[in-house]
Amino acid sequence: MKSLIAKFAIITLLIFSSSSILQAGPRTDQTDKTSMQDKKASPRSDANSGDVLPGAASATDSVASDSLVNADLLDSSAAASDSSLVQEQHQGFHKSLKTKFIEGNAGFMSLVALALVIGLAFCIERIIYLSLSEINAKKFMKDIVEKIESNDVEGAKADCSQTRGPVAAISLQALNRIDESIETIERSVASYGSVQAANLEKGCSWITLFIAMAPSLGFLGTVIGMVMAFDQIQTAGDISPTIVAAGMKVALITTIFGIIVALILQIFYNYILSKIDHLTSQMEESSITLLDAIMKYQLKK
Repeated sequence: MKSLIAKFAIITLLIFSSSSILQAGPRTDQTDKTSMQDKKASPRSDANSGDVLPGAASATDSVASDSLVNADLLDSSAAASDSSLVQEQHQGFHKSLKTKFIEGNAGFMSLVALALVIGLAFCIERIIYLSLSEINAKKFMKDIVEKIESNDVEGAKADCSQTRGPVAAISLQALNRIDESIETIERSVASYGSVQAANLEKGCSWITLFIAMAPSLGFLGTVIGMVMAFDQIQTAGDISPTIVAAGMKVALITTIFGIIVALILQIFYNYILSKIDHLTSQMEESSITLLDAIMKYQLKK
């Protein structure tokens, strides 16, 4: 009886342990499956983490490139704004000059501008004439003297006829009288030299006229502007700064423009005088050299 009871207890223990083992087996399988899934998921997470870093780097690169593009756009816009500012300033100068011209009483300002235009026309004409009259006087007289010393008077005359300027003209007059006395040749050279000097100074009196006229017209505008200011004060019956400033503005603008025109013409006039003095000195030196050569020529005969 005791042996049966022991056998039954052993059997029940075996059944219970086997059932517990069977129940534990699926759990371990489930844990193994979950661990395997975790292992499989970990590479994915690693892969995902590895993918995130290049994405972040590309995002930073795109941000940097966008910042460079924005900087280039800012530079180009700044350059365009600078160029537009320069153009506006350039246009603003002409516009302000036009505005001041109109504000300075267009009638008197037109007279001042006309004086400037006509005066510059005379100046340009004189400068062109004097520039064409200049030659290498020393070289020219050297050739003339050599031909006179070699008794080639006709060749010297031909050179004088083919050369422009007062030096050649005076030399031709002296050579045409080479067989006359030296006193006669000297008087002829002096007389024709005065004629050539007068031709050089032709038109300079008009330039001096416009130099004096331009500020005079400006002062006339000043006086008329003051009269206008007093008339406006009398009409308004009150000394208002606005009324006085309007008349004074007209007066001062005309004076400024008149003085500027006179200064411009004076600069050109002084340049013309310097060229006339240079040509006159060339004429005198060439005349002395030519008279000496003619005197030697006459002594040889």
